[in-house]
Amino acid sequence: VQLQASGGGLVQVGGSLRLSCAASGRTSSGYVMGWFRQAPGKEREFVAAITLSGSRTFYADSVKGRFTISRDTAENTVSLRMNSLKPEDTAVYYCAARPVRSIIWDPTSGYDYWGQGTQVTVSS
Repeated sequence: VQLQASGGGLVQVGGSLRLSCAASGRTSSGYVMGWFRQAPGKEREFVAAITLSGSRTFYADSVKGRFTISRDTAENTVSLRMNSLKPEDTAVYYCAARPVRSIIWDPTSGYDYWGQGTQVTVSS
């Protein structure tokens, strides 16, 4: 599975951005899709994830109510709509994909495929 993220940029505090991730390769629609981010000097952290059907979504507490993840299975894309952006949202954002290997699975880990990252900078 190949992932290509886009949509990052510079935005002011309180502004919005929409990130997109185009997936290609074998059965890319059969994977849980997620977004992660890594700020300078910090570890990569989970942001959001969405199941194969799009019926379930998961969010980090820090972005709940501000970010929305969605996917278009037919187009093999996943998007992250980010509203009310804060300076602490500044990071490189990565999209990722993982299969569901068991009935019990963790949406925040176990990702096998990663995109190249797109920079989001929130200026105050």
